[in-house]
Amino acid sequence: MSKVSAIICITLIASMAIQPSEAGVGHWIAGAALGVTAIAFAPAALGFGALGIASGSTAAGMMSASAIASGGGVAAGGVVATMQSIGVAGASYGAYAAAAAAGGAAVDYFTK
Repeated sequence: MSKVSAIICITLIASMAIQPSEAGVGHWIAGAALGVTAIAFAPAALGFGALGIASGSTAAGMMSASAIASGGGVAAGGVVATMQSIGVAGASYGAYAAAAAAGGAAVDYFTK
């Protein structure tokens, strides 16, 4: 199974994992798709890429602020390090499932 097929399956399963509101199934599916799209493309859009953090990008500003806040280094496991990891290797299937569930719940909640 390709990664894209697996992500689509995870998205559909995760979008139905929590009981949707009466007429909100479409909201859940749309939100799940939005969540998966965000986790897939947001790191690159911010400047976290396979070759490192892009100069002058939002990611560079985040890295600078993180380094200043922690006294000169970027904390392992922090937001910047995690986003860079996703930019290099992509997100895990679990992260896609969590993004799908969170996106579905958010869209369903805000469209009531």
